[in-house]
Amino acid sequence: MSFPTIILLALALGTDAFSMCLGIGMAGVRRGQVLLISATVLFFHILMPLAGWYAGSLAGSLAGRAAGVAGALVLVYLGARMIWDVYGHGREEPRVVLVNTPGLLVLAASVSMDALSVGFTLGTQRVNLALAAGTFGIVAGLMTFAGLWLGGLLGRWVGEKAQLAGGLILIGIGVKILL
Repeated sequence: MSFPTIILLALALGTDAFSMCLGIGMAGVRRGQVLLISATVLFFHILMPLAGWYAGSLAGSLAGRAAGVAGALVLVYLGARMIWDVYGHGREEPRVVLVNTPGLLVLAASVSMDALSVGFTLGTQRVNLALAAGTFGIVAGLMTFAGLWLGGLLGRWVGEKAQLAGGLILIGIGVKILL
C-alpha cells in the first residue's frame, strides 16, 4: 500500500474525530482541554490500528487472499455506514462528558473504533506498521485539534460533509483493494 493511500485512510479515519470535535468545540473548551483531547485521540488512533493489525496479520497468514477480500469489504462497509449516518439514519448526536478521565477515554475510543477495523484490513495487506499507525495517529490528532479549534467558528454542516467525504474515501480504498 502506497503512502498516499495511507494518508487517504488516515484522513478518512480522522473525519469522525473532526466532526465530533466540531460539535464539542462549539460548546466551548479550554486550551488545555483541546491539547489533552487531541493527544488522547492521537494515542488511540495509534493503539487501535495496532491491535487490529495483529489480528489481521494472523487472519492473513491463516486465510490468505480471502482475508484481504474480507478486509477490503470491511472498509467498504465502514464507508457506507459513515455515508448512511450523514443522512441521519440511526445516528444520534454524541453526548460525551469531558470533565473527567472516563469521559475523555470514551470519546477517544468511540472515534477510534473504525481504526481498529482498518488496522485489521492493513494486517492482511503489505503495509509498513510504524508508518501507517504513526500517520493515523498524527493525522487524527491534528484533525481533532482542528475540529475543536474550528468548532467555535464553523457551522454544523462542515462536520457532516467531512464525514461524507470520509465515507467515500473508505469505500474507494476498499474497492481499490478488491481490484
